[in-house]
Amino acid sequence: MYNLWSDRKHVFPENIVHVAASAGHIEFMMEMIKLKPTFARKLNQAGFSPMHLALQNDRTHAVLRLLRFDEGLVRVKGREDLTPLHHVVQTGNVDLLIKLLAVCPEAIEDVTVRDLAVKNDMFEAFQVLVGWLIRSRHGAAQRWEKELLSWADIDGNTVLHIAAIRNRPRVMEVLLEHLHPYQINAKNLEGLTALDIQSQYPWNERQADRTIDMLSKAGGLSGSSSSLPNTSTSSFHIDSLKEKMTWYEKWIKAGRRMNGMPHEMRNILLC
Repeated sequence: MYNLWSDRKHVFPENIVHVAASAGHIEFMMEMIKLKPTFARKLNQAGFSPMHLALQNDRTHAVLRLLRFDEGLVRVKGREDLTPLHHVVQTGNVDLLIKLLAVCPEAIEDVTVRDLAVKNDMFEAFQVLVGWLIRSRHGAAQRWEKELLSWADIDGNTVLHIAAIRNRPRVMEVLLEHLHPYQINAKNLEGLTALDIQSQYPWNERQADRTIDMLSKAGGLSGSSSSLPNTSTSSFHIDSLKEKMTWYEKWIKAGRRMNGMPHEMRNILLC
């Protein structure tokens, strides 16, 4: 007990639970959280929650106990808005990644495949994220898959653009299995498609030829191609909003309407 409070004085002055989580003192950590539940979500002066610190110090059992207490802790945003799930993807711990997604699937909404899996070269974690997205039975899985794989950064670069910029042929190969033609041929703000980028960057010529061939076979076109509409990624989302609702979208809307009704009224309608 003395050592914990001594460490707290010098390192984490605002919350004893941070120290316990960091050191892996699970029982003490949980006793403190039971007394003061808000401690589980507090950030220390460095911008980390107890779960962030448990992950940073490889205290997996502490992480799992915190999840049992509150599955939403995996979505707590720390410094630079990074969540515990971000940390797991960055370190490439796929076993823990699967466990976190199983407990709190909504946490996928906090992840940008573009920034984490591709930019940090964690190919296996990237595979797991994409594999989980396309297999998930969660009601929002279809939307998550579409949004995450189409999401563009401030320069209009999608995950496929960035894979091309960073010369990640394995990532591109996985993506091309799941992307629609309009996603493959999305243009960034400079009007470039992934095929343009891969053609222009000075990569190894043999490897570049193989990657360009892979993109072309998947329907990849140059941004200057006359057969490619002169539209940006966001234009496709705008056009989709103008279209008539599909039966699935109508069903989702009906579900939202039902969720907004009093419990007794829903029961009457469902009888």
